[in-house]
Amino acid sequence: MIRVVLPYHLRNLARTGTEVQVDVPAPVTLGATLSALEAAYPVLQGTVRDHGTLKRRPLVRFFACKEDLSNEPPDMPLPEPVINGKEPLMIVGAMAGG
Repeated sequence: MIRVVLPYHLRNLARTGTEVQVDVPAPVTLGATLSALEAAYPVLQGTVRDHGTLKRRPLVRFFACKEDLSNEPPDMPLPEPVINGKEPLMIVGAMAGG
């Protein structure tokens, strides 16, 4: 099970707590994790990534193990601590402006 921390607005939309767990089949990649998240919580489809292109939304960032994974390819394997459930994948809503 992969732990995923959601930002406040996505938690409200999905009616979940701060952290959710999704079952991701191997290989555990960023794209596979997002697909599992959208399958478990269909209301989140199109909020984290675009429906057609599956690219990350501009003001959404992904972090794991103190690393920014936002610009990594979706087929990149997640870090081992995330796969083992020791660390979560964090989805963060970026702020723009001042």
